[in-house]
Amino acid sequence: MRQIVKVASFLSVALWITACGQNGDAKQGHAPGSAEVGVIKVKTQSQDIRVELPGRSKAFLEAEVRPQASGIITERTFVEGSDVKKGQSLYQIDSATYKAAVISAEADLASANASLVSAKAKALRFKELIKTNAISQQDFDEADALYKEALANVVVAKAAINTAQINLVYTEVKAPISGRISKSSVTAGALVTANQTQTLAKIQQLDPINVDIAQSSAQLLRLKAKLKQGKLQATDNADVQLILEDGTTYAHAGVLRFAEVSVDENTGSVTLRAEFPNPEGLLLPGMYVRAVLNAGTDPQAILVPQKAITRNTKGQAVAMLVNSENKVESRVVTTAEVIDHQWRITDGLAVGDQLIVEGLQKIRPGAPVKTVAVTSDDSANTPASQPTKQK
Repeated sequence: MRQIVKVASFLSVALWITACGQNGDAKQGHAPGSAEVGVIKVKTQSQDIRVELPGRSKAFLEAEVRPQASGIITERTFVEGSDVKKGQSLYQIDSATYKAAVISAEADLASANASLVSAKAKALRFKELIKTNAISQQDFDEADALYKEALANVVVAKAAINTAQINLVYTEVKAPISGRISKSSVTAGALVTANQTQTLAKIQQLDPINVDIAQSSAQLLRLKAKLKQGKLQATDNADVQLILEDGTTYAHAGVLRFAEVSVDENTGSVTLRAEFPNPEGLLLPGMYVRAVLNAGTDPQAILVPQKAITRNTKGQAVAMLVNSENKVESRVVTTAEVIDHQWRITDGLAVGDQLIVEGLQKIRPGAPVKTVAVTSDDSANTPASQPTKQK
């Protein structure tokens, strides 16, 4: 009998303790069996909006080496693929005939000078004789014309010498710019002609180097509309970052130089050009890259961890929130781009909303939950189970 009384007393105490615990939970506003979730409060911040666009690198300067004199190449004086300086000798063309042309032109000048002496003396004599009417006016006019013709012949002979000397200089093909030279299309012994269509070699200046970036005209219009509406603020930061083909970030930042004033009819895009330092020669012409540009600043940006946003069966972005009754609420949101592993939300969230970032697998809409505050930095650094990409 005493044992029955003891058991009954023990059960009474246990039931009383359980009731007290339930009353305590009720006082805290949590329903029995509530799941525990980590939440952050939605807030706004100023955020630079960066867009990633495709691009290709292009030489800063490019020159095609062509001969300006005809003849046989006697020597190639550079190493293919090396760096050359402006004015450096690249090819030597046989100059024998051009030297002979210079000598011939100098002889013509000497002959013209001799004729000038005779014509000048005759013209001076006739000038004195015409004063005394010792000769006719016609004789004087002819002598004066011969003198002036002799003067012109001297000028022509000097011009011929100048031309012959220029052609002689052209027998040495020099680098028009400094840069890296390509392979040679000819060797010693090849016949070349002045201003031929075939290039002998190509020189490209690679430091600095240009990157041509393609931006769709539709995207450009959207950005301009957001700037006009005040959703974005213009920025003076024209720095451009590059992502290389292997996914690594290029060490040097570039500067946006200009944008084309017309849209390409074939691609519907506008070309932007950025200039990058290339001291290591890592960027080569024709290389595919991804350029990250600063499109503006969102003064009231809402950033949330990627793992806090899921997709429903319709493909819409969904955020799970805790409402004022400590129950889960599902809300469709609009996402923009990903910034440092965080979605930028443009619609659907308001300042002060409690966004669930941890424990999403344990909840469903309408279920009561217990909230535990977490820092946005911790939630952003924790990798999501299923990473998503902006569509």
